[in-house]
Parts: sequence; C-alpha cells; structure tokens
Amino acid sequence: QVQLVESGGGLVQTGGSLRLSCAASGRSFSSNHMGWFRQAPGKEREFVAVISRSGLFTHYADSVKGRFTISRDDAKNTVYLQMNSLKPEDTAVYYCAAQISGTISTMKSDFGSWGQGTQVTVSS
Repeated sequence: QVQLVESGGGLVQTGGSLRLSCAASGRSFSSNHMGWFRQAPGKEREFVAVISRSGLFTHYADSVKGRFTISRDDAKNTVYLQMNSLKPEDTAVYYCAAQISGTISTMKSDFGSWGQGTQVTVSS
C-alpha cells in the first residue's frame, strides 16, 4: 500500500487561500486515483475532490466546485489541493487517500490508503 502524509493546513481568514500537499511513498503512486476528503467536528468524513491516475479527469463536490483545484505531480509523488475563497464551513481536517483499483470513485470506502490528516481552520 501507499503511505500518505498531508501538509499545508493552517488558520486562514475568510476569503483566503491555502494549498494542501500529500506526499506518497511505497507502492507506485502513478497507479492510483487520488482523492481529498474532509471531516468537520461531529460530522462524517465527506468527499472533496478526486483526480484520476492519468491526471486527465477531476471531479469535485458541489460545495467546493469553482474554488478548489486538485492536481498531481507524479515526478514528485505528490497530490495537491489548492483552496481559494475559503469559507468558515470549509473548516475541517483534510485527508488525502489513494484508490488502488477500479473506476474513479467519490466513495471513501473505495479508498484503501489514508493519510493522518491536516487541520484547516477558516475564521470569520
């Protein structure tokens, strides 16, 4: 399995931006679809964005569409989440995850490897 480590979280004001990074090691990174999920206090972990193993296909949750951008750099074994126009409701722990097989998915049950998460807090 691939090992994942997120970074880049922090405290930002409403309207600000952050870029999250997820560094992968272990199993071949380029063979995985990669996703970002988030979990706010008292809520279930929810899908944010996913990028195909080729990098040609991306999909976003409606709540972040037009504000967040997922990308990957296979040479660096890293996936990114650029977050712009942040809102207080974006406050959560953000997790990256690797989907090893199958068609690209937005279901967390289809992702087999998870990072430890990075906290994003957006102040109003």
